[in-house]
Amino acid sequence: MEKREAVMSSWSPERNQSRGRLSSHLSGTLFLLLLCVALAQDVTPKRDTCLVFESSNGSSVSCHPPAKLPHRFPADTVFLVVEFLNLTQLRPDTLQGASRLQELHLSTNQLQSLSPKLLLPAPLLRVLDLTRNALTRLPPGLFQASAALHTLVLKENRLEILEPSWLQGLEALAHLDVSGNRLQTLPPGLLANVTSLRFLDLSDNQLKTLPPDLLRGPLQLERLHLEGNRLQVLREGLLAPQPDLRYLFLNDNRLATVAAGAFRGLQQLDMLDLSNNLLTSVPQGLWTSLGQPTRDMKDGFDISGNPWICDRNLDDLYGWLVANRDKMFSPNATRCAGPEASKGQLLLEAAESH
Repeated sequence: MEKREAVMSSWSPERNQSRGRLSSHLSGTLFLLLLCVALAQDVTPKRDTCLVFESSNGSSVSCHPPAKLPHRFPADTVFLVVEFLNLTQLRPDTLQGASRLQELHLSTNQLQSLSPKLLLPAPLLRVLDLTRNALTRLPPGLFQASAALHTLVLKENRLEILEPSWLQGLEALAHLDVSGNRLQTLPPGLLANVTSLRFLDLSDNQLKTLPPDLLRGPLQLERLHLEGNRLQVLREGLLAPQPDLRYLFLNDNRLATVAAGAFRGLQQLDMLDLSNNLLTSVPQGLWTSLGQPTRDMKDGFDISGNPWICDRNLDDLYGWLVANRDKMFSPNATRCAGPEASKGQLLLEAAESH
């Protein structure tokens, strides 16, 4: 009350004369504001529609629950997200008219299959993310108009096989992620025509072996993820076609044997993870084939979690280990499992004592 009286007493005679006009003006303004609010309620997107963000580069469209998939997207759509909608199918003409589309994110749905015509209207597509769906296969011809596709993510689906025909047309593919599926084998020639590949992720599958020619197609591979499979042997020649490989992840497999020349030629290798396998020993020459220790492994290596038998058969490893101790991950988890006198000893300590 005191505040209201103070405000009223501050009015001058001139202000009192115009008070009626001011009240009338305020009433009109209030009406217009109320009208705008009412109109805004009518034009505000409903909860079941997708959000559209416009920019000079094109529209970005985001469809999340409770939105429903529209029949058409804006013609200038360059970025499209359709996630968490539990979709099991997409119409073949879902992308019709979206000829400028560059990124398509369809993760966390229940897609069981895709039409071979789905991507035809989007020849400029660079990124396709299909993470966490229910795909068991891809239709041949899906990528017949996808010469610009750079990144393909098929992570956490239900793929039990991969076919070379599924990947035809991916001339620019640099990033392929098929991790977290149910792959047990891979066919010969799988990547024969994918010659621009730089990143390959096959982790967290059920692979026991790899075809000898797996890496003969992509000639620019820099990063290879094979962790979380059931590989028992790393054979000579598998990695040879990839001299520029920088990151190699083989951890959490069942590797008991690594060929002496398995790493030969990998002069650019910056990181190697062999942790949590079944390695008891390694052949002479395995480590020296990686080149000069001062040049390699700048991002480190991990050989922990293996049942190493710390005897003279590890002399080659010992010398390499001492020279690269500053690049070693998990030294306290890298221990001898035998012989009995050395059981539990740090592998680095065993190396330094030889």
